[in-house]
Amino acid sequence: MQYRKDKYGNEISVLGYGCMRFTQTAGRIDLKKTEEEIMAAFRGGVNYYDTAYIYGGSEAALGEILERQGIRDRVYIATKLPHYLIQSSARLDKYFEEQLRRLRTDHIDYYLMHMLTDVQTWERLKGLGILEWLQKKRESGAIRQVGFSYHGNADMFCRLVDAYEWDFCQIQYNYMDENSQAGRRGLLYAAERGLPVIIMEPLRGGKLVARLPETARKIFENYRTAGKNFPGDPEMSGQDRSKGQGDIEGVRYTPAQWALKWLWNQPQVTCVLSGMNSLEMVRDNINTAENTRAGELSEADEAMLRQVAGAINARMKVGCTGCGYCMPCPRGVDIPGSFAAYNRRFSEGWVAAMKDYFMCTAIRKESSGASNCVECGKCERHCPQHIQIRQELKAVKKTLENPVYRIARWLVKKMKAY
Repeated sequence: MQYRKDKYGNEISVLGYGCMRFTQTAGRIDLKKTEEEIMAAFRGGVNYYDTAYIYGGSEAALGEILERQGIRDRVYIATKLPHYLIQSSARLDKYFEEQLRRLRTDHIDYYLMHMLTDVQTWERLKGLGILEWLQKKRESGAIRQVGFSYHGNADMFCRLVDAYEWDFCQIQYNYMDENSQAGRRGLLYAAERGLPVIIMEPLRGGKLVARLPETARKIFENYRTAGKNFPGDPEMSGQDRSKGQGDIEGVRYTPAQWALKWLWNQPQVTCVLSGMNSLEMVRDNINTAENTRAGELSEADEAMLRQVAGAINARMKVGCTGCGYCMPCPRGVDIPGSFAAYNRRFSEGWVAAMKDYFMCTAIRKESSGASNCVECGKCERHCPQHIQIRQELKAVKKTLENPVYRIARWLVKKMKAY
């Protein structure tokens, strides 16, 4: 396993274990299967395990397994404060103590503000005494490092990075989100300020493997790289035998391997979380992690992945590149985020699109949805793609601000007012 250092010199495995997708049987986590997978990862050198309060049963399962195996002090636990459920300072301790009990530990190594959406939300937490609370927990050793996880655009992400002396951060990032979400701009901004960056959704929940369009799949199948073979992988060893053509030089990697390699190719990436729920997945990801170095992808490799991204985006409705020149919107519309979710509706389906749009626009203190647009036209004067933004935002509103979205948004407002 390879390791990259955090802010204080601790070595974190480049592959982290995302604990949101443990296998469930009859509505409960399959502890036996999950334990086998976690221990296979541990033996392979994985030392960073990421969970959250709202991942049903995940904290308790992880705590039980680490305690039974006697390895709690040999790994790092990352979990998250559900700040969106907190309305008073007393609840900070309530949730934290519950997390310690679930995880069967007396400290959290990496503690995140879960889905911190904007500076206003952080200011609300400060009003509840979060700064003083975190300081006490740090001094007692109950919390070792403090960070935040984020879904949204690069502008707000950069503002949040500067809002507190964070120890690390966590963003959604993959070769499809290079110019959306926090994106490469956010990655570089955080790294320049000395923040380790943890990556979530490297495969977009598996969609960059299981739901690739045929055109993208063919690009991967037909591409050979000069990269080295993975030891112990019969499909990759020696000359490529996958098509029975022994005279073809080069190596062919799977879509999952390419997605992970693209991330580890960037030295600013500290750790990539993978929601591993099979031994095969654990072993394959460890193999890829052990055999990928920063800066090893060639220009041809990068061009191939851009071609794949283009094939996935072929069904895009709006040609937005996520450059952000249209921002900030006077009415607070997250224009790039809205278009990214809208495009995702046609490339990955309703569920993925609605999830993206809700997280991007609805869970903030102030909504940033397309319905905020008053058609002032300021954005269009700065768009290098000459997109008819006002017209396209109407389509976003019609498509994504459906009854399900409106009900969910209403519930968020009620919860925050509670």
